[in-house]
Amino acid sequence: MERFDIIAPCHFGLEAVVRREIQDLGYEIKKVEDGRVTFEGDAEAVARANIFLRTPERILIRIGQFRAESFEELFDRTRDLPWEKYLDADAKFWVTKATFAKSRLASAPDIQSIVKKAIVERMKQKYRIDWFPETGASYPIRVFLYKDEATVALDSSGESLHRRGYRKWKSKAPLQENLAAALIRLTPWNKDRILVDPFCGSGTFPIEAAMMGANIAPGMRRSFSGMQWDALIPGKEWERAKEEAHDLISPHVEMDIQGYDIDGAIVKVARANAREAGVEPYIHFQQRPVSQLNHPKKYGFVITNPPYGQRMEELAAMPELYTEIGQAFARLDSWSEYVLTSYKDAEKYIGKKADKNRKLYNGMIRTYFYRFSGPKPPRRREEG
Repeated sequence: MERFDIIAPCHFGLEAVVRREIQDLGYEIKKVEDGRVTFEGDAEAVARANIFLRTPERILIRIGQFRAESFEELFDRTRDLPWEKYLDADAKFWVTKATFAKSRLASAPDIQSIVKKAIVERMKQKYRIDWFPETGASYPIRVFLYKDEATVALDSSGESLHRRGYRKWKSKAPLQENLAAALIRLTPWNKDRILVDPFCGSGTFPIEAAMMGANIAPGMRRSFSGMQWDALIPGKEWERAKEEAHDLISPHVEMDIQGYDIDGAIVKVARANAREAGVEPYIHFQQRPVSQLNHPKKYGFVITNPPYGQRMEELAAMPELYTEIGQAFARLDSWSEYVLTSYKDAEKYIGKKADKNRKLYNGMIRTYFYRFSGPKPPRRREEG
């Protein structure tokens, strides 16, 4: 079976998390760069990566990589690639996105247009036709340019992998599911430990944690553009991967995961999303402000994404809110707390210095993931 270079783009700063997850799935890493991890695999690997990986943004098949310092060079080198190996004569193909950094070519629309034209020219030569109906399978294409090095790839995912299919309803500023999963993986939390999110919103942190604990693959409930590529990735590979995912679910696992929010309507949204994800029995959602955050167990985790105060009218409320967060953390003095926020005075009002913080981007917002570590529980049967 043909082997591919498979690219997994991800949030900047989370490459190590994605790398570890790919290795855990059984594949060899070829390269780690800012914002993407490349590994080697066949058609089965493409299907399994889409269905099982929680932390990347999408799964791409690299068609070619070359130097392009001019638009003429971009056209020629793209045209030289063996597109007929991947695209049928009736294929619907387009360059869905082009990105660039530190490169001479710095116009996304021009890059997209030239790459499309170059592929059409190649297809004309190979299929000996002048017009393409584009009535067949869809093949979204992505182009990256970095330091004049171009990478051209097919997007086997289609919609971003953060779209698991369970979030039918959203809160005002939802956290992407793949980012939430990656942040959970940055903590020592596991299914045998308590997890509380006092700003749960539409439930992303609790739901992603519950899916991990029950071993529910994130891509089980959705489709992918690569499912249409019968010659490249046979349908049996997708069927086998979904069967494997179904067989690995642990339906009888016991977990203590809780999500609170001050907005009762949002709590209902979180419950509905958990029900869609198949993890409602594992999570207790409740309308409750952070000022009432407490727990009788001695050890546990808080993983949360509180308001940032991005709007000027909200900023004045942040000192009081983060003071309440700090007071709640003080009551849970043997717990570990992880906070994702862009609020620059978070540590000041929480009232303690984080053991570590990691810079990340939540969408276009620069944030920090603060870690406030509690003591390790006893090695014998731990509380909580």
